[in-house]
Amino acid sequence: MGAPSSIEALIEAFKRLPGVGERSASRMAYHLMERDREGAQLLSQALIRAYDSVQHCVKCHSLSEELICSTCQDTSRDSTRLCVVETPADQSAVEKTAAYKGYYFVLMGTLSPLDGIGPKEMGIQSLLDRACDGVVKEVILANNFTAEGEATAFVLTEALKKRGLTVTRLARGVPVGSELEYVDIGTIAHAMVDRRNA
Repeated sequence: MGAPSSIEALIEAFKRLPGVGERSASRMAYHLMERDREGAQLLSQALIRAYDSVQHCVKCHSLSEELICSTCQDTSRDSTRLCVVETPADQSAVEKTAAYKGYYFVLMGTLSPLDGIGPKEMGIQSLLDRACDGVVKEVILANNFTAEGEATAFVLTEALKKRGLTVTRLARGVPVGSELEYVDIGTIAHAMVDRRNA
């Protein structure tokens, strides 16, 4: 006898998470249903609450429960600097270093021509509009050091320099091929302090 269809649906839902395969998804689903039904209820409520309340900040595109996120609302930050990251998780990683006190712009991905994601699909124009507000002087590219991240950084560097902005890139203290979300905070902090012209 196979698993109930609701368990199969739960396993399929867990498999949508990054790095979770069939075995891990199955283990999580059965654990919640057999041993931690209270945890399952907490998880489902938290997911529904987050799904209903979290949106993209209209200024930086990060995740927020408000129209404008708390970071963009913080007037004590350095408005002359704009740090460009690929994802909200990357923004969180940079923020945890306490080495950067400017504002952010979240790309929500990278250029990927093979997947049909070009500058237009990524909404790079909204980044250019934000960076060219007359206040921003330096744009710090904190893209991941993957092939896609490097290609995205190159395209952004060319576009931003044409508009007279200073463009810097994280120093190579961050290992090539790594993603900021998984790099230790000390390495990110050194890379931010030692950033260079792009």
